[in-house]
Amino acid sequence: MASNHFLKKSIASFSLVSVGALSALIGTQLNPTNAVQTQPLVAQVPAALGNSANENFISAAVDKTGSAVVRINSSRKVTSRSSESGQAIARGTGSGFIVKSDGLVMTNAHVVDGADQVTVKLKDGREFTGQVVGEDKLTDVAVVKIQASNLPTVAIGNSDQLRPGEWAIAIGNPLGLDNTVTAGIISGTGRSSSEIGSPDRRTNYIQTDAAINPGNSGGPLLNQSGQVIGINTAIIGGAQGLGFAIPINKAQQIANQLISKGSVDHPYLGVEMTDLSATTRDLLNRDRSLGINVQTDRGALITNIIRNSPAAQAGLQKGDVIQTINGQSIASANEVQQAVEASTIGSNLSLQVNRSGQTVTLSIRPGEFPVNAG
Repeated sequence: MASNHFLKKSIASFSLVSVGALSALIGTQLNPTNAVQTQPLVAQVPAALGNSANENFISAAVDKTGSAVVRINSSRKVTSRSSESGQAIARGTGSGFIVKSDGLVMTNAHVVDGADQVTVKLKDGREFTGQVVGEDKLTDVAVVKIQASNLPTVAIGNSDQLRPGEWAIAIGNPLGLDNTVTAGIISGTGRSSSEIGSPDRRTNYIQTDAAINPGNSGGPLLNQSGQVIGINTAIIGGAQGLGFAIPINKAQQIANQLISKGSVDHPYLGVEMTDLSATTRDLLNRDRSLGINVQTDRGALITNIIRNSPAAQAGLQKGDVIQTINGQSIASANEVQQAVEASTIGSNLSLQVNRSGQTVTLSIRPGEFPVNAG
């Protein structure tokens, strides 16, 4: 399933936050039960977490996690007209964090995408050649393996329990400045991919005002106890205090699939959609060239059907407004995307759509997201 920018407010200069952004896991399972169940904490100065009366909670969190945060350098050959050989080397820098002591590192897919060579540098100065053993571009999660043992690892928190106002701490290598620490709060949760200007991503995001810059991509976002709650991934250019992270629970789910079978299942309908409102409805109906007759102002409007897709085979049409999926009310394109993502490939989904004022019920079987879709 794809979503487009049709009649949707654009957000300027959305960018992924690796430097020179340039993606596949090994047979070790990340244990989702490792997620630490903690009581949500609102942003307040906590009691001293260390033995020293002068130690603050941010320093304590960084001391707990910082040694497991790494710098990831990647390079790949690109076509170059200015080079005698016709090729040049494109280099990128991002961040990551060690989740298994035998060298399993989580990062963003865009940090290592297309890389011919990956180098992982630890805080203690050691460098290792990394193997990209799993990636998922739709969620921007990747895992890299280095040949090492007894490495420091992060503690994993629970991103499902986050509330706006909690403390947030980011560690990474912005602009090549290794092990930079910034702090702020969780500004929001459940930000849809379309809201932040990247409509084809398959995840909702944590929003934070902890400073995130190019090079922070793939680094951890921590809670005040030093547990990883997200993977820093994106900023909106020209804005301040608008950083976004992939929730760690979602990232672990993706990583586990990559580890176990080398790929991730993403159910796919093959529709492009936009949110519907009374204003949008009226604009559509006035534009006769669109050939759309919308008689409702709530739901997800289908603006295009991909040829030979599950949606086309099920009889969905341009101009249909999806109003329920399996009996659950739908108010936005993001809700459709989340419902489909939570389904399984080949299962039956019952869709109720408004078609020119008439209610139509259809059954559709999500397919596997095609490599060239989006």
